[in-house]
Amino acid sequence: MFVITNAELQRPRWRVAVVATLAFWMSASLLLDLVIMPGLYSAGMLTEPGFAAAGYSIFEMFNHLELLCAAVVLTGVLVLRTQKPTGQAYLRATSLALGMLAIVLIYTYELTPQMSALGMQLNWFDSALTVPAGMNQLHWSYWILELCKLAIGGTILRWCWSTSR
Repeated sequence: MFVITNAELQRPRWRVAVVATLAFWMSASLLLDLVIMPGLYSAGMLTEPGFAAAGYSIFEMFNHLELLCAAVVLTGVLVLRTQKPTGQAYLRATSLALGMLAIVLIYTYELTPQMSALGMQLNWFDSALTVPAGMNQLHWSYWILELCKLAIGGTILRWCWSTSR
């Protein structure tokens, strides 16, 4: 029986895990933001009475997936930092990964519940559906955070690429 005792073969490939997770996460975010939601909007789904509940279900699942991705990225960056603890780049990458986690926490526990609560139709007899006044501010907050998340994710991807050489 042959036993491999090389520690390098037993160590997980954290850089690969971080890159793969970020690639999946950023592509899923772009798919949701640029394909799924505009498709629902153009199909007229946003004016349906049950869209707020359906939207909450979609975003709740996606936000929890984002929490998992943020945890994997943060863990990977922290592990990479312990392997080579010197340098400002590792400290910067750690703070960026924490920033991504903070953005996802804001999505999950602040923006998504507020947006779905504003979009709920509580008066069944009211046939005219209008966009609440506070919804535009929440949409702007979402898009600003989304752009920040994509920029931070790209920065961490670039950092992983530059430190792998």
